[in-house]
Amino acid sequence: MKISQRGFTLIELVVVILILGILSAVALPKFINVSAQAAAAAASGVAASISSATSINYAARKASSASAIPNLTSCNAVNANIGTLLAGGLPSGYVMTADATACTDGTARTCQVVNNNASPAQTASAVIVCVN
Repeated sequence: MKISQRGFTLIELVVVILILGILSAVALPKFINVSAQAAAAAASGVAASISSATSINYAARKASSASAIPNLTSCNAVNANIGTLLAGGLPSGYVMTADATACTDGTARTCQVVNNNASPAQTASAVIVCVN
């Protein structure tokens, strides 16, 4: 009686391992680049939440709401009141760059938000709506 063995030959296994090695060498740089993109996207998300919060504050101020924050006329003023604008304030590792350039009521001003959790640090722009 002849017993037939089934399985892969050594050459077939070596070829599969070689192909997997080549694929991983090609894919690894793409995954490293994804982490920088994720940090930039996170910075953009925080900047967008600041923009939204200042827009809501402006609308509340114009509607004569007592809960609105007055005198948000610069990036420094927004940064000083960030704990009130955003629940919990800025996430750890994030900062707003200092800029005391004033803007008038209802106009927009661009502030920079920096994500220091990434290397290199990622920056995003937050457009704030100024309110007197």
